[in-house]
Amino acid sequence: MARRAAARTVGFGANPLLAVRLPAYRSRLMLGCVALAFAALALRATYLQVFTDDFLREQGEARYARTLILSPSRGKILDRNGTVLAASLPAQAVWAIPGQTEASPEQFKRLGKLINVEPREIRKKLEETERNLVYLRRQLDPAVAEKVRELQINGVHLQQEYKRHYPEGETVAHIVGFTNVDDAGQEGIELARNRLLAGQAGSRRVIKDRLGRVIEDLRAVRAPLNGADITLSIDSRMQFLAFNALRDTVREHRAKAGAAVVLDVVTGEILALANWPSYNPNQRANLSGAQLRNRVITDTFEPGSTLKPFTAALALELGIATPRTMIETAPGRITVGSATISDVHSYGALTLEQVIQKSSNVGVTKLALQMKPQQVWEFYTALGLGQVPQLAFPGAVAGRVRPYRNWRPIEQATMSFGHGLSGSLIQLARAYLVFARDGELLPLSITRSDAPAGGRQVIQPRTAQAVRHMLEMAAGPGGTAPLAQVAGYRVAGKTGTARKLENGQYVKKYIASFVGFAPVSAPRVVVAVMIDEPDAGKYYGGQVAAPLFSRITAESLRAMGVEPDAPGVPVVIPPTSVTESM
Repeated sequence: MARRAAARTVGFGANPLLAVRLPAYRSRLMLGCVALAFAALALRATYLQVFTDDFLREQGEARYARTLILSPSRGKILDRNGTVLAASLPAQAVWAIPGQTEASPEQFKRLGKLINVEPREIRKKLEETERNLVYLRRQLDPAVAEKVRELQINGVHLQQEYKRHYPEGETVAHIVGFTNVDDAGQEGIELARNRLLAGQAGSRRVIKDRLGRVIEDLRAVRAPLNGADITLSIDSRMQFLAFNALRDTVREHRAKAGAAVVLDVVTGEILALANWPSYNPNQRANLSGAQLRNRVITDTFEPGSTLKPFTAALALELGIATPRTMIETAPGRITVGSATISDVHSYGALTLEQVIQKSSNVGVTKLALQMKPQQVWEFYTALGLGQVPQLAFPGAVAGRVRPYRNWRPIEQATMSFGHGLSGSLIQLARAYLVFARDGELLPLSITRSDAPAGGRQVIQPRTAQAVRHMLEMAAGPGGTAPLAQVAGYRVAGKTGTARKLENGQYVKKYIASFVGFAPVSAPRVVVAVMIDEPDAGKYYGGQVAAPLFSRITAESLRAMGVEPDAPGVPVVIPPTSVTESM
């Protein structure tokens, strides 16, 4: 055994690799590197566990926890009597996670049929791997959504949301407007009061599995705050009547479009606001710009003869004339500069009252040329012309009244009978409040007012009363608008017929209008109507717009329960055709 041990000793010693002596610093260096590695690991562990604990918890929670948005219920829109004009109904959104959806061809086919989407479109959406979530269908009826749930397709989920419903349909479309698929207002009151109606979304934290299913509810972060209800000034009964009357008139005269508005003389509230063409806000697949236009507020036009009563009122205010002042209109035309202004007939000498009754351009021109341009401009401005109506309603426009410093005599003359300036139907209706309210102009309101807002005196009461009598004459048997009469009620108003201006030139296309109020003894409503491009042979305001005014006014007064102020007095319609100066 001694020999074996010696042999082994000699054998190992003979190995040249074992005979090499390594420097001591190398072993120390390796030991130091190992020590530094352990120290770095210790520091990293300390950093992760002490200084980044919150970050790591958030990262870990992000793998399994989700924040779900809790949609608020959008507020209802009501008419002044509590009738629902817009409300939110429960609905479901169908969504999926790309890359995690597993379904057979038959399931895809059944899903596509339920949500009315082609299976190839569904597959195309599910191939969008750069997105974490894709919507397959929004605002699905709950009953259909339940059938989607019964398919039990992995990766396809349902989410609670709301769908807007408009019970009155096209009748109130231009007032209420509509929302988009995300329940945000796009038109009308839905847009104008979107923040108030929308409310605030809530949220809650949940744990989901890899398929997106909620397996545990952690906590409610914030409860949703439902939107507030809004009560409009609109009376849905009067709105329905005005809308039907307008639609019938546009169709009867084969017109391009039409608009009508009814104001409460006492409060300044808008009781009805109708446009044609219209649309159904519940079905908006093929909307056009013409259908969407709220012509009462957004469209401007030359008001024509509906502006003549204001010229008469200013003449009375300035002391230029009295209601009985005689004005010579023969031979039925007058030359101003190089232009000639004409009447339909040569009326001869007329009182100021008769000038308005007969709608004489010559008589109004002679009055206007006695006024200073600044006086006329300030009066128009006081009436709200050339200024955006303060309605907080989308699309309201100012119209056009040029600065008075640049007026030429012919421009001042034509503006006196409603040409060379423009305004909207809502502006004209509001301006006529001064005649119905003894010279006071009220602010308008699209929401219900429990108390009338304070007005502003624009003309003296006696001036307003004098012009009111002139307007009653204009709507009577000897005026330009006997077709505006209403059985049982005294009415006052003025016709307007204006050529349309296209590319800087007047063309043979007309806008027929009428603005008036009733009953004259104690006015309750102002009604303004406009028919754009009547094309059935008649185009004068007295022929086209006055009958529409009569129908809307009669139905509105009866709906409001206003007692007649001329019971038993028959409506007198002259046998001859009604014409007027433009």
